[in-house]
Amino acid sequence: MAAPCGGAVGRPLCQFLSCLSRTAVRYTWRRQFSATSLCRTTLQTQRVTEREGSPWTLMAAVCLQRLPVISADCHPVEQRFRELTRQMELEKSLFSDHELRLLEDAERMNRKQTGSYDSDEEDDNRGQDIVLAQDLEDSWEQKLKKFQPAPRVKADVDEDLTSVERCLADSLVLLAEQQVGSEKLWLLPQAEWQEGDTLRQTAERALASLPAGFSATFLSNAPCGVYKYKLPKAARTDSLVGTKVFFFKAVLSAMSPSAASNAPLMWLKKSEMQRFVKPAYTMKVERFILDP
Repeated sequence: MAAPCGGAVGRPLCQFLSCLSRTAVRYTWRRQFSATSLCRTTLQTQRVTEREGSPWTLMAAVCLQRLPVISADCHPVEQRFRELTRQMELEKSLFSDHELRLLEDAERMNRKQTGSYDSDEEDDNRGQDIVLAQDLEDSWEQKLKKFQPAPRVKADVDEDLTSVERCLADSLVLLAEQQVGSEKLWLLPQAEWQEGDTLRQTAERALASLPAGFSATFLSNAPCGVYKYKLPKAARTDSLVGTKVFFFKAVLSAMSPSAASNAPLMWLKKSEMQRFVKPAYTMKVERFILDP
């Protein structure tokens, strides 16, 4: 009789211990969750406080590039390789329709000269103008002589740093004259961040504020680089020491035809930026500029 009684008493005791362990686990998890939430809230509050009391101004700049319009000149090695592949392709290729037609016309003329030409072929094409393949080539030659290709290099345009049509075989970057303290510097177009805007929206606003109308495609929502610089000593205060600039990349899609030619803008190649931009700024920007 003792064994059944012991089993009846053991089952409620096991259930009680199981419930007690579950309650302890839930209480511990709640304490951990509450502590984690409290830490996150404290961290966010500290970040907001630090941002509000930071002596740095946040800005966003856009690296607007005009990609090459025409292909660059080939290197001598590339030129020889292209001629070799063209010769190999020509040797392995089949006759085109025009070449087959030239062979047929040559064979027909040969039969006429040897007297083995069938006059029934002319009766089938009677009333129609017969155009030989050689006649087509002559007409194409005349059209080719009248065709004038556009020049690849325009000396007067290439020297105009404000023209977006300069150096068509190279990639160009847009620089704008910015007021930094009491100085005017050539920088990427930038604007100050405002509460409620994202950094990309700030970069888009910087591009829209230019006097020339640009249509661009932004490549990412995240910045591709950051640059920190201090203001001139005369412009520094206890609450304002310098600026942190976050860069966004964009590609030029179109430009307004009525853009002002006297706007303080320049289109420069990567190798030309050192003439107008400070070395420290150039070193940061050159890292993400596409230079095919």
